Amino acid sequence: MNLAAPSGRAVPPAMEERPRVLIVDDEKFIRDILADFLGMEGYVVRTAEDGAAALNELTQARYDLIISDLKMPRMGGIELLEAIGVHAPQALTVIMTGFGTVETAIDAMKRGAYDYILKPFKVEEVIHVVQRGIEKQKLAAENLRLKEALSLYKVSEAIAASLSLDEVLATLSETAAHEIHADVVSTWLDDGEGSFFERQRLVPNSDFAACGSFGIDVFKNRFKEDSFVLEHGPKGAEFFRDPPELPPASVLAIPLKMQTRLLGWVVAASFTKSKRFDEGQRKMLAIVASRAAAAIENARLYEDLRATFQQTIEGLARAIDKMDRYTSGHSERVASYAVYLAVQMGLSLEQVETVRQSALMHDIGKIGCVMNLNKPGKLTQDEYEIFKRHPSYGRDILDPIKFLHPLVPGVHLHHERWDGRGYPLGLKGNDVPVIARIIAIADTYDAMTSDRAYRRALPHEVALAEIERCASTQFDPDLAAIFARHIDAHREERLSQGKIIPE
Repeated sequence: MNLAAPSGRAVPPAMEERPRVLIVDDEKFIRDILADFLGMEGYVVRTAEDGAAALNELTQARYDLIISDLKMPRMGGIELLEAIGVHAPQALTVIMTGFGTVETAIDAMKRGAYDYILKPFKVEEVIHVVQRGIEKQKLAAENLRLKEALSLYKVSEAIAASLSLDEVLATLSETAAHEIHADVVSTWLDDGEGSFFERQRLVPNSDFAACGSFGIDVFKNRFKEDSFVLEHGPKGAEFFRDPPELPPASVLAIPLKMQTRLLGWVVAASFTKSKRFDEGQRKMLAIVASRAAAAIENARLYEDLRATFQQTIEGLARAIDKMDRYTSGHSERVASYAVYLAVQMGLSLEQVETVRQSALMHDIGKIGCVMNLNKPGKLTQDEYEIFKRHPSYGRDILDPIKFLHPLVPGVHLHHERWDGRGYPLGLKGNDVPVIARIIAIADTYDAMTSDRAYRRALPHEVALAEIERCASTQFDPDLAAIFARHIDAHREERLSQGKIIPE
């Protein structure tokens, strides 16, 4: 082994952190020599006397490259190589051997080693292998940063494009869990009354499910002064309400702010000793949190708008029903039947909600029919022609309001028929939108089972028989069959809730 110091070697260029090298050999002399020379080259060097000691060291800190002897007591180089693949997969391993042949070293490379060194060796050769390995790590890190930048762009775009608070928070949590490898991610939001609550918690690995709850006041107080929290080791425990079962290795928290207003914060914790959050991960989470804060504010405003929209729809539905005492509650009942049918059909939650809203509004066009549509006896032909205009009036009322456009097909076309003899367009079969076909059945059933000025309500059995009789003529036969099959269960549910008076 040539112990002469290599000449003309440049210290590796400065990185955010100096490269870390772990030397594993049962000969103290070799460990010390390599540690001294690699230290002079600018590396952070630690040593271990065998594979078992090396594994313990790997749980305490991160390493870029590991130089390990092949033959050692307790745990040899091959066994250590396999363990490194589990505990420190990002690290490169160089195997040293003085007992085997080149074939032995090549076998180690097949098992995942980056390179090999045959003893006796020149220190200069070892340093050259280390430099090549560190350079490879730097290129890999640069590629990772480029991938992270692309991922960050995609995440930011996804957050900015969403108006769903749940989707925004899910994207924020998943980014923290997957991109910075957090063991626990917790997102807190203000409750509108000066306090905060945990809105979402993500624990990718169930091993950390019982790692305790975060506190509130400690974050509120810190964010009055600081723009982030990044603590390692025992100091991280102060951010938990109760001492966690496992000591945290690292805690990172970023406030969610709109200008100076604190909306909440996202906090990520690592309980893995070798996994501490760094400055690059803090910056990444800070960028995502900044986009998320704006998206959270927009999502809340959108939810407020949706709530106002819901109240407006319900108010208009009641106004329609108040036109005559016989139609009181008609729109809400039609919505209930229509929603039940839509659910039994297996429509998505979003589609079911559109059905509900459209059913509530299906008769809004009657506002434009200046006549008493509930007079005793049948309508005259002229009156009936005026009545037939209400679906088109309903479309005209909703059409200028952009966010009500999804409701228009149900409002405009709920009097179309399966056989094409309906109005206002005379559409036939599947040309009639499914939302209109659903409302047609619900509307007809409620009209038959409700009192009118010109007749008493029909019994449920009679109305149901009429729905079945008119399948394939007035109604979609498949939807009529589903309705007939499930309506009894729905009626039982409404009876138990007091929403139907027993016949």
